[in-house]
Amino acid sequence: MIRALFTALLTGVVMAGAEGRADTEPGYALLDFDDLHNWADDDHAAALAVFRNTCQDLEGPDWRSLCALARDARDARQFFELFFRPVQISDGADGLFTGYFEPELDGSPVPTPRFRYPIYRMPPEAASAGPWLSRRDILTGTAMSGRGLEICWVDDPVELFFLQVQGSGRVRYSDGRTVRVGYGGANGHPYRSIGQELVRRGTYDAHQVSAEVIKNWVRRNPFEGEELLFTNPSYVFFREVSEVPADKGPLGAMNRSITAMRSIAVDPAYTPLGAPVWIEKHGQAPLNRLMIAQDTGSAIKGAQRADIFFGTGDSAGQAAGQLKDPGRLVVLMPIQRAYALLPDPLQ
Repeated sequence: MIRALFTALLTGVVMAGAEGRADTEPGYALLDFDDLHNWADDDHAAALAVFRNTCQDLEGPDWRSLCALARDARDARQFFELFFRPVQISDGADGLFTGYFEPELDGSPVPTPRFRYPIYRMPPEAASAGPWLSRRDILTGTAMSGRGLEICWVDDPVELFFLQVQGSGRVRYSDGRTVRVGYGGANGHPYRSIGQELVRRGTYDAHQVSAEVIKNWVRRNPFEGEELLFTNPSYVFFREVSEVPADKGPLGAMNRSITAMRSIAVDPAYTPLGAPVWIEKHGQAPLNRLMIAQDTGSAIKGAQRADIFFGTGDSAGQAAGQLKDPGRLVVLMPIQRAYALLPDPLQ
């Protein structure tokens, strides 16, 4: 799934830990399961079910052996404690947790007076032209007209803009059908933060800007709001991915459905995709839970960075948009792999 971090991209504020990790070799600390806060209280069976969904794609004979064992494991906690060791990976930056979600929009398979904002497939020439037409040119010109590039139409241009920020979502038709769309490419222009633009204009202070604040401002000021959206020249195209069942989560970076509150996006330079990861998120609503690293994100950089998937729809979006908390990640590694990461005492 191609998405972007809410707060950093909307406000233009780079948060500690997102891009500021030290330019040093990663450090590794081998822990015990007793070192994991509230480890015994988690639902390990729920985590094991999510692990089984993608473990077959992990590389290495040790991972493949554990995946085979996972299929028949009856005691989930015992499985993790017998075959893994907790490893805390550090790169000099503090831990940081944010959230993301799958938007759900109202739409139609055909244009109507209400549903008049198209979700477009990527034109072939946009893929090879370098920077192609800007957002303004695409939406006010004729380059997309009469070419059959529309996947469907939605009723809210503001929600469509934020669908592009997330990079994937679902469109719900009035007859109950749904269409799922995923990232299909972009026009090649850099992203420009509309939240930062509102701050630059003096409309809001930086700490006041959020996705909901921006949405409400654009709706209250439709003409100025359209111009605000045009200040971001980047434009995202989509592809239909409706082969994913409606009751499953969107596809993550491993091309498998991700699971609300059990899947996280990580930096694969430090954490193998598919690995179990114990998270200890601080803040007003602490969360200690075994997650599975099944996704990535352009703003998720560093050993102690994670984006928690909150699910689909408005309530998930509100919860995800409010999350920006410190904490730590501990990766569960196969035993031999965990010990191999430690420095050689003879050197």
